[in-house]
Amino acid sequence: MQDNKRSDIAILKRLLLQARPYWTHISGIFLLDLLATPLALLSPLALKLVVDNVLGNEPLPGFLKAVLPTSIQASPSSILVFAACLLIAVSALTQLQALSSTYLRTYTGEKLALGFRSLLLWHGQQLSLAFHDRKGVTHSLYRVQYDSLALQSVTIDGLIPMFAALVTVTAMIITMANISLPIAMIALLVVPVLLILIKRYRNPLREGWRKQKRLDNAAVSIINEVFSSLRVVKAFTQEQREQERYTQNASKSLSAKLGITLLQGSFSLATGITTAIGTGAVLYIGVNMIQNGKMSVGDLLVVMTYLGMLYSPLTTIGKKLAGMQSAFASAERAFDFLDEQVDVPERDRALPLVRAQGAFILENVSFEYEPGYPVLQGISLEIPAGSRVGIAGKTGSGKTTLMSLLMRFYDPVAGQILLDGTDLRDYRLSDLRSQFGIVLQEPVLFSNSIADNIAYGGPDAGEEAIIAAARAANAHDFIEALPDGYDTLVGERGMRLSGGERQRIALARAFLRDAPVLLLDEPTSSVDIRTEALIMEAMERLMQGRTTFMIAHRLSTLDMCDLLLEIREGRIVDAVSESLESSLYQQDAQMHINP
Repeated sequence: MQDNKRSDIAILKRLLLQARPYWTHISGIFLLDLLATPLALLSPLALKLVVDNVLGNEPLPGFLKAVLPTSIQASPSSILVFAACLLIAVSALTQLQALSSTYLRTYTGEKLALGFRSLLLWHGQQLSLAFHDRKGVTHSLYRVQYDSLALQSVTIDGLIPMFAALVTVTAMIITMANISLPIAMIALLVVPVLLILIKRYRNPLREGWRKQKRLDNAAVSIINEVFSSLRVVKAFTQEQREQERYTQNASKSLSAKLGITLLQGSFSLATGITTAIGTGAVLYIGVNMIQNGKMSVGDLLVVMTYLGMLYSPLTTIGKKLAGMQSAFASAERAFDFLDEQVDVPERDRALPLVRAQGAFILENVSFEYEPGYPVLQGISLEIPAGSRVGIAGKTGSGKTTLMSLLMRFYDPVAGQILLDGTDLRDYRLSDLRSQFGIVLQEPVLFSNSIADNIAYGGPDAGEEAIIAAARAANAHDFIEALPDGYDTLVGERGMRLSGGERQRIALARAFLRDAPVLLLDEPTSSVDIRTEALIMEAMERLMQGRTTFMIAHRLSTLDMCDLLLEIREGRIVDAVSESLESSLYQQDAQMHINP
């Protein structure tokens, strides 16, 4: 799905809905930020008291006359002490408010990011293998890890400061109007100019961020490719080539980022000049009013201080609206990801499946990854429960695709697959896939302990069950010989172990799974003869009483199977049945069945 151009309002609505569980926390941050406004209004009061009432002879402000004792009002030294104490109190409260706001802001922001990442990760796991094959790992990784921060950026770092700044602006305008309405009106003349600037810069900034994130995604993809294929890179001494490939892509991202920086800088320059003109105008008018006796020096000092507090949040609002275009661009990408349709959906009221018998029927099954390029064509096959089916064929003939269809990693584009007489699409996905134990040509291990990797087949299994599974897979002896035994960390993708050791751990995982159907994809293709014998012995035990599909290039590996199938260009072209009654139906293909 291409990036859709969504409006700020549309994105904002979805982000606020996503943040709904933390609205209480967000409100708390907002209230704490609002507390900064009265504290800011009190800040220049101490200076005014010193200038007008200690150094000068102006009367005290009316609200202080109402609260201060007469003894303090009559003594300039007492007013000075009061002003100093007020300054310290306001400073302490300001720091306490900042600490509380920062802590709650950090907690809420991280929780928002974690929740959004979890949602994106969960959705990414529901998307089909076809989507991930088409888009690549980095596409999903970037959205989960980086684009997810848009929620935190908009709600915590964007909206709250903007609304708090808006309240501050309102308070400052009212306060300045009470001191001098003409000055307040002059100060507000910059607002229309700022709005025009925001509108002018919004679209170029959004488009710039879209481009930069696409380029950054491409650069991260290269890093992922290099480190996941480092053995190949080193073997072909292509480190320099990969370095240059990354540098070229990263340089494009850098150029895009510099372009955005220039745009943001020019926006800041324009807003700075605008507020400087407003400040100069207020200063000029204010001095004239002092000379005409319409304002005191202390009032002008307060007005100039408040003016800074007025223009600062106005500038903040402008910069936030411009800066949030980066977050909106990320949010667009994240929501595009969430809007990707799950093309292997679970039907409403899907049927539960506790333990299957393992009988399969394939009725005229066809499949294609890309329209017009069939991978499997018109496959019809009946497999009784408990059968052992060997599948041979050249690379790319469709063997692994057929296995993937059995587990509903994909759905056929035509025909249907029945398990125990029911279409696979009618079962709950999690129940269906729990019926399968798999052992792949390249076993997938996680960077955890051996025990944890075996227990992946049964997360609730105890130590005894894990050891029993390892014994059944002929893995216990080599595991015990390791320094940490079952607690040995296997490293990323199990690279601290040999290929044969990884394969036997994968077999142990399948034993622990205790599923009624086994899918074995080239389980002995990359091991030595001795290890192959151990694996074959373990597989013989594993296949007892289970429906088994085994892919292999070596025909000797398939000797233990009851039915041998050869797939060529997506069709079954040959089948040999040795010990079971089987029914094979193949349209538009020549069949040879030898009893």
